[in-house]
Amino acid sequence: MGSRAKEAKQNQEENNDIMAIETPVIPFLTPYKMGNFNLSHRVVLAPLTRQRSYNNVPQPHAILYYSQRTTKGGFLIAEATGVSNTAQGNPNTPSIWTKEQVEAWKPIVDAVHAKGGIFFCQIRHVGRVSNQDYQPNGQAPISSTDKPLTPQIRANGVDVAQFTPPRRLRIDEIPQIVNDFRLAARNAIEAGFDGVELHGAHGYLIDQFLKDQVNDRIDQYGGSLENRCRFALEIVEAVSNEIGADRVGIRLSPFANYMESGDSNPEALGLYMAESLNKYGILYCHMVEPRMNTREEKSECPHSLLPMRKAFKGTFLVAGGYDREDGNKAIAEGRADLVVYGRLFLANPDLPRRFELNAPLNKYNRETFYTSDPVVGYTDYPFLNTSSLVTKKND
Repeated sequence: MGSRAKEAKQNQEENNDIMAIETPVIPFLTPYKMGNFNLSHRVVLAPLTRQRSYNNVPQPHAILYYSQRTTKGGFLIAEATGVSNTAQGNPNTPSIWTKEQVEAWKPIVDAVHAKGGIFFCQIRHVGRVSNQDYQPNGQAPISSTDKPLTPQIRANGVDVAQFTPPRRLRIDEIPQIVNDFRLAARNAIEAGFDGVELHGAHGYLIDQFLKDQVNDRIDQYGGSLENRCRFALEIVEAVSNEIGADRVGIRLSPFANYMESGDSNPEALGLYMAESLNKYGILYCHMVEPRMNTREEKSECPHSLLPMRKAFKGTFLVAGGYDREDGNKAIAEGRADLVVYGRLFLANPDLPRRFELNAPLNKYNRETFYTSDPVVGYTDYPFLNTSSLVTKKND
């Protein structure tokens, strides 16, 4: 190699070093090892109810929806999926308790895996957030309580949801519900999912046991913090024993008051659950930020998830109103390992790429969140045109 070539090579190496120094590391686009899963970045697709699973069976159009949002080494959590025939409270939400449903999930999971994604199924029972129209034989929904839920404006901001007064579960019935979660987890693994997330948030059945503003039981499932958390932890144990704790996560919202499910001491509840989960060695804990008053609106809040983050020994996920800047900050400051995005990911199938380039984001259309159209508001959000970005930068 001539002296000029050597000099050019040396200059190139120096430039590369300078570039490495000058290019800022984007914290939530750094790799992360979550148990046995090697993630290429920390931007997670939230479990998002889309109401496009006709007759509670996942549909072929979900193949495109999830694969659009998959990156190699990306982590996706599927929408809330019913564990039994009493678990539903919305039209056209998926389930995973029949053979037909399991088979319908398989091509969707395969599409995510084909692009190198890691895919968990969120399994749920809605409890009293239902009415007799969604229940077998028109029976009352089940719950920790028999306290009725007042009518609620649906997420579309127009329709009013009516709820049938629930029936309080007897103690001897609770093991059957725990078993429904266990079987749903087994079915999820059979469908090809890498693991499951237990939906213990947002006022659904597990949350109805956790929160003292709902749970008015006077048996071993009510009263003290330990008793109110018993149901959730029995499910954690059963599911962990069935599929392995290294494939199990849980979502919790101790500070939220969705569906009239608030708690008088959310800090103590969140901390007790975080510490208790360590006994089972589950993979992750996914908590909703206290600032989320409702699922759509965030507000200033003095509370923090930091004590729970410090207490929990596994991977800690946070969700709730994050944008690019504060998602990065949460990772950089060690407040979370992964950041979960809902509406932004719904409207931007290539969200990690847009975050990487700090590119503009598509605006989401709330009116099509829960419509049944298999394309509009579902798979028709555009990808970033990177070539036009380059052109603009060069102009």
